[in-house]
Amino acid sequence: MSLSLYDISVPAFLRGFASLTEILKKGEAFADEKGIAHKELLEARLIEDMLPLTGQIQRASDTAKFVPIRVGGLDNLSMADDEVTFADLHARIEKTVAFLNTVVPASMADRDDAEVILKTRSGETKFTARSYVTGFALPNFYFHVTTAYAILRHKGVPIGKMDYLGRS
Repeated sequence: MSLSLYDISVPAFLRGFASLTEILKKGEAFADEKGIAHKELLEARLIEDMLPLTGQIQRASDTAKFVPIRVGGLDNLSMADDEVTFADLHARIEKTVAFLNTVVPASMADRDDAEVILKTRSGETKFTARSYVTGFALPNFYFHVTTAYAILRHKGVPIGKMDYLGRS
């Protein structure tokens, strides 16, 4: 049996969010232990032209939710990008995970060649559903999860590779 677009995306997103949740908890606990204002971690960036920690979580969330929306034709799940606390970020992850848990694998079945159009400020990019998932969505999701991890690690949060990888 071959892997479906659902099989290669939604379970990976769920595992990534489980790890991200634990990483954020460790970041918050570290800030509390060291007397660091939460805002310092939440607004931290690796470099000025990159999104802060909050933005990294928002983009990981958007990337994950848009796969079943764009590939499976599901209704959009609107999120305002107004998270400013660790609790807000956890709520966003929980909302994204709850949505992903409602996705029926059949909604994405046999959609490999379906057209997916990604609209951005700079124009449109057309993909097949398979190329969108494998060439854009999965790498983009991991980019933002990795960057969130790197921001917290850079700020001194005691996290390591196994925190990022999570537990099977």
